[in-house]
Amino acid sequence: MRGQADSLDDIERRLAGTGLFVRGAFHPDAADGVRPLGDGRPAGTVVLVGNAGPAMWAAFRRDVPDPAGKDPLDNWVDAHLERAAEGLGAEIVFATRKPWPPIQRWALKAGGVHRSPIGILIHPEYGLWHVYRGALLFARKLALPSAPATANPCESCAKKPCLTVCPADAFKPEAFDMQACVGHVESPKGKACAAGGCLARRACPVGRAHAYVRDEGAFHMAAVVRTVRRIELVRRGGANPQDT
Repeated sequence: MRGQADSLDDIERRLAGTGLFVRGAFHPDAADGVRPLGDGRPAGTVVLVGNAGPAMWAAFRRDVPDPAGKDPLDNWVDAHLERAAEGLGAEIVFATRKPWPPIQRWALKAGGVHRSPIGILIHPEYGLWHVYRGALLFARKLALPSAPATANPCESCAKKPCLTVCPADAFKPEAFDMQACVGHVESPKGKACAAGGCLARRACPVGRAHAYVRDEGAFHMAAVVRTVRRIELVRRGGANPQDT
């Protein structure tokens, strides 16, 4: 039965126990690229949902002790988002489904995060250890707190180890070199990246208390490898995108 959210606290209560939580919200305008609701009305409020630190991973592994198959974590997250939306009277924009939403642009509008030198959004508390998983769209304009005003921690980071520690030199000024990253991870020299996750991410001094545990880092790195290889296969004409 569909309910209705009156505040961000209502959304938090729906997500309790999943490790997912409200990552920010805003009232969209035409320039934000937010799709209309199913009945054609414009969305009045966009609430971003995501995770930070290892809490979501712990909840996922409690529910899915032996993750297997295609995209088990995405499927688990999406199921929780669907249940939350049903109970809150919202519609969902999934971050991992086509058409890809401009989730980073929405996150910057919601506030509290900044662009890091390696392209990942950085949070002053969580560092690089956070993800936006999707958005809940509401017809009404919910009352929202003012967007937090925070300083970009990267601006005061003199050494910027995230830019120098990558053994594949995958973080280029113009773009992230996916092939270089994955090629290194799959090589004998890439065992550290494969076993614990991105070394550039782990080198950041911000938010280390929220760093993912090693098996979570390995899981996400394996997912990156699979995704890049799927993209390459589709580009070569060796697979239907719906099958990858």
